[in-house]
Amino acid sequence: MDFFSFGFLSNIMQSALTFFYNLTMTMGFANYGIAIIFLTIAIKAVLYPLTVKQVKSMKAMQDIQPKMKQLQEKYKGNPEKLNKELASLYKEAGVNPLAGCLPLVVQMPFLIAIFYAIRDYHYMQQPPSFLWMTDLAQPDPTYILPILSAMTTYIQQKQTTAEMTQQTKMMMIFMPLFIGYISLSFPGGLVLYWVVSNLFQIFQQWFMYRNKSSVAGEEAR
Repeated sequence: MDFFSFGFLSNIMQSALTFFYNLTMTMGFANYGIAIIFLTIAIKAVLYPLTVKQVKSMKAMQDIQPKMKQLQEKYKGNPEKLNKELASLYKEAGVNPLAGCLPLVVQMPFLIAIFYAIRDYHYMQQPPSFLWMTDLAQPDPTYILPILSAMTTYIQQKQTTAEMTQQTKMMMIFMPLFIGYISLSFPGGLVLYWVVSNLFQIFQQWFMYRNKSSVAGEEAR
C-alpha cells in the first residue's frame, strides 16, 4: 500500500510541513498557510535543476519549430524520409525531443507524494486558517483558490506553448478547467500548494526566458 501511495515520500513531506510550521511558530506567526508556501518554495528550489533542463529543452524545441514545419510539409507523403530528416535536425540543433519529458517524469513521485502529504495531514492548529480560508483542511467555500488554480495553470501552459494547433488550443482550455474543477473538492491547503507552485514555476520560466540570448549561450556550452 505504501508503495502505491508513495508513503515514504509522503511522510517526508509531512515532516517537512511540520518543520516549516514550527519555524513559523518560532518566528512568532504560527500559520499552516505560510508553512505550505515555505514548503512549496523549498520543493521548487530542490527541483530547480530539473526545471532548468525542462525549460531549456522546451525552448530549443520552440526554436526549431519553423524548420520542423518545413520538413513536415516537404515530406508529408514520405514518413520514413521525414523521420530521418527530423532526426538530422535534432542532431544538428543538439536537441533531444524526449529531454523535456524526463525531468517531469522524475518530478512526478514528488508531486504525488505532496498530494497525499497535504491531503492526509493532521493539523496541530485547529482549524488551520489562512487569509480568507477558515480551514485549510476543507475545500475553499469561496472558490477563490480553485479559480486561481485554473488561472495559474492556464498562464503556465501559455508560457510554454509555441505552436497553437487545434489540439493545443483544446488542451489550453480543458486542462485549466479540469484543474479548477477538481480543486473544488480538494482541501484548501493542497490547492494553495498548487497555486503557489504554479506561480513559482511561472516566475522561473519568465526568468529563464527573459534573455533568450543568454539561454542560447548556455545551450551552446
